[in-house]
Amino acid sequence: MKIFWFIPTHGDSRYLGSARGARVNDLAYFKQIAIAADSLGYEGVLLPTGRSCEDSWIVAASLIDTTRHLKFLVALRPGLVAPSQSARMAATLDRLSGGRLLVNLVTGGDPEELAGDGQFLDHAARYEQSAEFIRIWRELLARSHTGEPLDLDGEHLSVKGGKVLYPPVNKPYPPVFFGGSSGPAHELAAEQVDTYLTWGEPPAEVEKKLADVRGRAAAKGRELRYGIRLHVIVRETEDEAWRAAGELLSELDEATVAAAQARFKTMDSVGQRRMAELHGGQFNKADVRQGLEISPNLWAGVGLVRGGAGTALVGNPQQVADRIQEYAELGLEYFILSGYPHLDEAHRFAELVFPLLPLSVREKLTAPALTGPFGEVVANSYVPKAVSAS
Repeated sequence: MKIFWFIPTHGDSRYLGSARGARVNDLAYFKQIAIAADSLGYEGVLLPTGRSCEDSWIVAASLIDTTRHLKFLVALRPGLVAPSQSARMAATLDRLSGGRLLVNLVTGGDPEELAGDGQFLDHAARYEQSAEFIRIWRELLARSHTGEPLDLDGEHLSVKGGKVLYPPVNKPYPPVFFGGSSGPAHELAAEQVDTYLTWGEPPAEVEKKLADVRGRAAAKGRELRYGIRLHVIVRETEDEAWRAAGELLSELDEATVAAAQARFKTMDSVGQRRMAELHGGQFNKADVRQGLEISPNLWAGVGLVRGGAGTALVGNPQQVADRIQEYAELGLEYFILSGYPHLDEAHRFAELVFPLLPLSVREKLTAPALTGPFGEVVANSYVPKAVSAS
């Protein structure tokens, strides 16, 4: 089980849809989150892409010297740069970080945003382009270890005599992650990527998606790894956790939710449509569980105004750990998590839930380079007792 956190390059706040409790979206804050994730024992961090975000590659590069072990799952949008240039960027970042690069292929599901970036392909053609892009990208990096040039002609992208002279540390290339809910997305995943990611739907729905991708991959003689993208709201007690969920939405009004949902309806992303169907755009401030707890401890409230991943695990530490284990039993290995505000919740989740997760994760947290005592020494003499792992 590999636990990742999130660098909120599109902004961060204590309350959704409000400037109240907002954090400054700058390098200093990104560094604080990265250092926290690195020192707490998270496997890596996800850096998103899109018009609303700071550039994922530049932010990742700025965090190399800030961290020691943290991996960077950097979002890559096909079509914005040539696959050869993207391959060189990936090789450089992988080399400079000592092999800590992972790549998240993001085709995109918002025609308006894509048009603003000069991309005008429809849904089906975008996946065709993405498939050609990542095929060229992978081949260029794989061949960088031998120096062999690449010739490849596609419907949307082509390369002749392509080369990357400085190979990445990861062989044959930095691992490729990808998420999508449509048939073309599943086909692309089965054919070319290393890890398929799903958003946080109820376990039964996730199981169906994984079965489809597994079947398609098996037909091509391939096996993939699998992961899930979720938010988390964990507190010492279940009641406290649900109160925190209510506080997260406390600054929202119906007009803001309606505007966000109307915007999401203009997108052609199947995954975004599935997220919207989980909540229907309705919520009750007096009881945020009503209509939004779509499965035990799985809450769709974040998706009322946030595009993309819109569900959170809500509960006490054992409940959240149990839900994570349920997903793990479906075959999920990567858990890419986030919480508002991201710096605070990175600490809270690690402190409350890491001790309940598999040993390899717990060891990273409890066996740092410097040994105890851990916690504040009381009255200049008494050292806090170590917490026993359950």
